[in-house]
Amino acid sequence: MNRVLAIVLCLAIPAALFAGDNSYKVTYDGGSLTNAKTGSGMKRFIESNQIRLVKDTTDMVGIPASAITEISYGQDVHRRVGAAIGLAVVSFGIGALMALTKSKKHYVGLTWTDGEKKGGFAMQCDKNEYRGVLAGLEGVTGKKAVNSDAMTVKN
Repeated sequence: MNRVLAIVLCLAIPAALFAGDNSYKVTYDGGSLTNAKTGSGMKRFIESNQIRLVKDTTDMVGIPASAITEISYGQDVHRRVGAAIGLAVVSFGIGALMALTKSKKHYVGLTWTDGEKKGGFAMQCDKNEYRGVLAGLEGVTGKKAVNSDAMTVKN
């Protein structure tokens, strides 16, 4: 009986670990979605023929992969001044060290044209997942992501 239970658990636990969904947690940062607020948490599903944004259980937008015209990414780097001030109240040395550290936020943007419908949005991705998001988008759409930090704007 113990052997049967051990075999079942050995098969069930790895299957449960790999049965996760194909979604990424993102934060909507702005764009042409009228039913979404800036800063709201969502999940992005990358499927074989479309990209979907879902908030709770409601589909916010479904974009056909063939309609995507551009994928962009960038970073926002800033110092942790607020956290440093808070730590300086407790310990001046730790607060001074904290003021020297930097924080990065990773953003991914999409633009699309689907017939007469045009749109775009930017979202903040987790630092551990943004490369996976970019790779998934590039694979589904066939487009190469553009680094918006390296782009120069000429007036």
